[in-house]
Amino acid sequence: MTYEETIRYLYDSVPMFHKVGAVAYKEGLANTHALDRHFGHPHRQFRTIHVAGTNGKGSCSHTLAAMLQAEGYRVGLYTSPHLVSFRERIKVNGVPVSEDYVVRFVESERPFFEPLHPSFFELTTALAFKYFADRRVDIAVIEVGLGGRLDCTNIISPVLSVITNISLDHTQFLGDTLAKIASEKAGIIKPHTPVVIGEHTDETRAVFTAKAHQEQAPIYFAEDEKEIVSAEPQAAGGMSYTTKRYGKIEGELGGIYQTKNTATVLCAAKRLLDAGILTDSGRITTGIAKAASLTGLSGRWQKIQESPTVVCDTGHNTGGWMYLGKQLEMQKCRQMRIVFGMVDDKDIDSVMSLMPLNAVYYFTKASTHRAINERDVCRHGEAHGLKGTCHTDVKSAYTAAKADAGADDFIFVGGSSYVVADFLTYCV
Repeated sequence: MTYEETIRYLYDSVPMFHKVGAVAYKEGLANTHALDRHFGHPHRQFRTIHVAGTNGKGSCSHTLAAMLQAEGYRVGLYTSPHLVSFRERIKVNGVPVSEDYVVRFVESERPFFEPLHPSFFELTTALAFKYFADRRVDIAVIEVGLGGRLDCTNIISPVLSVITNISLDHTQFLGDTLAKIASEKAGIIKPHTPVVIGEHTDETRAVFTAKAHQEQAPIYFAEDEKEIVSAEPQAAGGMSYTTKRYGKIEGELGGIYQTKNTATVLCAAKRLLDAGILTDSGRITTGIAKAASLTGLSGRWQKIQESPTVVCDTGHNTGGWMYLGKQLEMQKCRQMRIVFGMVDDKDIDSVMSLMPLNAVYYFTKASTHRAINERDVCRHGEAHGLKGTCHTDVKSAYTAAKADAGADDFIFVGGSSYVVADFLTYCV
């Protein structure tokens, strides 16, 4: 098979949450353990850091990987979903897995895995762990796919666990209260293994503390450490932080929500320093300053151009839009234009209640079966006082926004990772 045929086989032959949603979700670790035994437990051949949470997993995972790369390690990085290419999910020192490796893996292992009927994520996780072992990585940063306790990445024994935050998302799988969701994500806390909690409420703190006590795991709350004294968005993109321990730090990743992520990462980095995994605070500041450059991260308040200014962001739920809505209100421009779509398992009304009323909207749908029809998005928007036009795909929506925009306008593209993926694929 060619690479294109292989990817099409994966998309068509194994259930893929990215494409079809809930029917792709498989609860339990039976397939994961079967795949792991078949490949000789590859994850045991390198150290790991495990990252869970509702929002911020990708930013924190990439920034931690950048710090470890700056330290001189060969670093594996496993994240999801991808935006443009499947290969983005599996990287070593920022370089995506090769097309040839993916093809050879599928061709040689089909006789084993086809009778198992694994999900797309189960199979991709097995591929990632085998690839990291074959590439002899020193350490890998592993992002949880969904939840934690029953996620197929949860067979690893990490040197550090990180839980970024908790908000109401994927409630059909994880529970309909913050405490229930926290309990699922706390499932990555391992015996005697330090765990960092990025954001918490009284409700979730009690859950995490109880689980850590049960596992005799040292627990650290980033919000207790108050490492970041102040944070300011930069006109050219990125953030500037004043910190207690490291002085002034320039952050490459933009978006005011990155302040919370950076506080989480700094708390995690302190644990890695204590363990001798990081040896110099300069590696920490380098990782924050070059998080995207070293790892290839995209889609986080990513500035595409100026005159007009065009920014995209993958924030896709209420927790993310609590920050995105505020940041959009902060933009100084003649007219704000927003290309917007969502998928069907998100709370669209809660998100829209956080969106600016003074923008012109271009309602659209991404190229996934999970996308809400653009006319339905528009109806929800009108109920919240958001005015705009309907467009059948992201490309036509963005084309219309750009045609309407003057040099002093601001165009935002988002609402879903899939909207950003289509934008980066077809418009940039």
